[in-house]
Amino acid sequence: MLKVFIVEDETVIREGFRDKIPWEQYGFQLVGDAGDGEVALPLIRKIRPDVLITDIKMPFMDGLSLSEIVKEEFPKTKIIIISGYDDFEYARQAIRAGVDQYLLKPITRQTLRGVLVELREKIEQETEQQDYQDQYQDEMQEFEQFALRRFFEKILDGKLSVKEIYEEAARLSLPLTAASYNLLLFSVYEASESSSLERREWFTRKQEEVFHYFLRHPQYILFRLDVNCYGVLIKSETALMEDLADRALDHIKRVCGPEEERIRWYVAVGTPVERLSSLPQCYERVNHCFAYRFIMPALHILSETTLAGFLADQEEKNIGQVDFMQMDPDIIRDFLSRGTKKEIHGFVESYLQNIQNALKSRMFRDYVILNIRFAVVAFLESIGAKQAEYMGRIEQAVQAIHREDREISLYFVEMLGTAMDQREEINSYQGGKMLKKALEYIDANFDSETLSLNQAAESIGASANYLSAVFSQGMQKTFVEYVTEKRIEKAKKLLRHTDKTSGEIAREVGYKDARYFGFVFKKLQGCSPREYRGEGRK
Repeated sequence: MLKVFIVEDETVIREGFRDKIPWEQYGFQLVGDAGDGEVALPLIRKIRPDVLITDIKMPFMDGLSLSEIVKEEFPKTKIIIISGYDDFEYARQAIRAGVDQYLLKPITRQTLRGVLVELREKIEQETEQQDYQDQYQDEMQEFEQFALRRFFEKILDGKLSVKEIYEEAARLSLPLTAASYNLLLFSVYEASESSSLERREWFTRKQEEVFHYFLRHPQYILFRLDVNCYGVLIKSETALMEDLADRALDHIKRVCGPEEERIRWYVAVGTPVERLSSLPQCYERVNHCFAYRFIMPALHILSETTLAGFLADQEEKNIGQVDFMQMDPDIIRDFLSRGTKKEIHGFVESYLQNIQNALKSRMFRDYVILNIRFAVVAFLESIGAKQAEYMGRIEQAVQAIHREDREISLYFVEMLGTAMDQREEINSYQGGKMLKKALEYIDANFDSETLSLNQAAESIGASANYLSAVFSQGMQKTFVEYVTEKRIEKAKKLLRHTDKTSGEIAREVGYKDARYFGFVFKKLQGCSPREYRGEGRK
């Protein structure tokens, strides 16, 4: 039931409202009353009624002053002013205060009943519309994430001017203005490639627990980098930046730290900058730190500070001091599986940092070159690449090297680039096959009200997270957008070519709630289903 609160200084009238009106019959619950606005205000702040009925003239705080405060603090509250003054000036002030109804005393039960029923219907319609808007926004959240990813890709690549950044941020309703900015990158993925539905659901819940913290606080903007990696833009006053970064790190550590047997997690935090135009440089530095997750898998929080000791230890190592565990070919293969092209230079630098001094030995350089080659070839074979498609480029890279330590890094970059090109071609082919299966499944089931991303992913043997990334990349629209478009297109045909009701059509295209169907239809088409049908007949 809707809550109603009464403020009236005349005791007889207040008690009459309280005791003689059958509130529950009208769909209301009387939750309190007071003799003036000053006494009423703290009670209203605590109870938050749906409807406030107040006299206009009272001691200490009058009804107009009370109405102005309540409307400012609780804009959804409906206000009924009751007055013994038939004066336009009072009515004008009431309208300015945001009052919904202005009633003159004496008020009959019938008059009050009519006003209450009208307000109840208005509140219910507004609540329904808000529920539909919330549901629609939840469904469109995947699209917003896709748009954010594209936006931040352009920012971090330095492809947008400051003016363009603010223009695109405005289109995405992103408040970016701040005194200081920083970037945090993190990767969270399962320790083992389990296909168990229960295991995937558990991991998804853990991911959402990580995400929820950043979505709750406006100082953070969460965006996706690739399937397993995410970025967070931290924006705040300069004095608060360090504390916000520490809180973000602590949150990820708290959620993921106790689950290290089941989850692999890494976080890199950058150095704050004062300008949006400096974000590409900030990204370059933090991404360099992030690449060390492959070299130092036991170190979960990566920054210039946490890596400083490790880097200092590596500078003067000769061959006898080299930690060959950090040259394990599995490190290279893991990078090729999970890394990105943007991380290649950072990974190469971090990998060679361990052996920089030892590279003065010609024999050791030859060993490093062979180690790189064998690791790259083993990775390509593991993903089903054909030798004829990669051996030519590998041989070109080998022939170009002059066996100097500077040339080794160029060779390493070229080898990794070759392998990632092959990986992307294979992933594109496999992703294309997966996308085709997903589209076939959607086409066959889009009119089912139970269709979901998780259901589609389960049907083709993929995780919802991976299917979401593949779908948006391949279709340039999200899963929900595609399904919604299919449903609305079929609905338009049924509206124009059949006499079925909107409710029947809603159910036929996958909406169990006909009113929500009408809401989505109008949102996308700019008119209601009935108006669309009428235009077609004209």
